[in-house]
Amino acid sequence: MSTPDSPHSATPYAGPNTPAPASAPAPGRGLGIAGFILSLLGPLTVLGLILSIVALIQSRRAGRPNGFAIAGIVIGALGTLILIGLIIIGAVAAGQLAETCQQLGPGTHVKDGITYTCS
Repeated sequence: MSTPDSPHSATPYAGPNTPAPASAPAPGRGLGIAGFILSLLGPLTVLGLILSIVALIQSRRAGRPNGFAIAGIVIGALGTLILIGLIIIGAVAAGQLAETCQQLGPGTHVKDGITYTCS
């Protein structure tokens, strides 16, 4: 016959130093961290923005906070705006270069201190 405190007891005893059972992972937390990290990586900022939005939706459905997802959305949105601005500036510069080369013709030309090599 076993007593409640014996090692052969039917119910396990959790002592004062026994860790609590692990809780279920927060939905969207890992995705939020991935989105945050990607939002910091230049051209991948758009992907980080998308992952962070998905993570925030998952977390909100579960009623859990997700600071990484919110930070990823903010940083990803700013990074996306900067990326779009750089693309527009690059397209305008390429258009002006093409127009200048069309006016100058093929060859190497110096105009206003700038060297153009047109083909």
